[in-house]
Amino acid sequence: MPLSEHEQRLFDQIERSLAEDPKFASAVRASDPRFHARRRLLIAAFVIVLGLALVVYGTVDQNTPLGVAGFVVMLGAAAFAMQSRRRSQAPDLKSVGGTATRRTRASRKSGGFLERLEDRWRQRPEGHR
Repeated sequence: MPLSEHEQRLFDQIERSLAEDPKFASAVRASDPRFHARRRLLIAAFVIVLGLALVVYGTVDQNTPLGVAGFVVMLGAAAFAMQSRRRSQAPDLKSVGGTATRRTRASRKSGGFLERLEDRWRQRPEGHR
């Protein structure tokens, strides 16, 4: 159902007033999960470059532990980046009340083996009792 002219004018006025409010814009940006995922990816890229620098410096200085530490830093940052990217592309990622919430299979499994069995028992078809 299309908006009437009056409703459309009110909607445009509200939209303009919200766009001009810097406090509202920062609050929306702060609660956007994609913004946080992008920031985590940039941090991970910086740490990967730092780890690469450690590997190169450790190789040039013939300091094997420093090179290995640089490689471990790179590996950890790459894993962090992949996890952040996976989270940002999750279809069930939602912003609720200013905080990002997720419901995943892993969070359900964190309860333990017995709780999973109890959940399966509760969800079984009614005809098999």
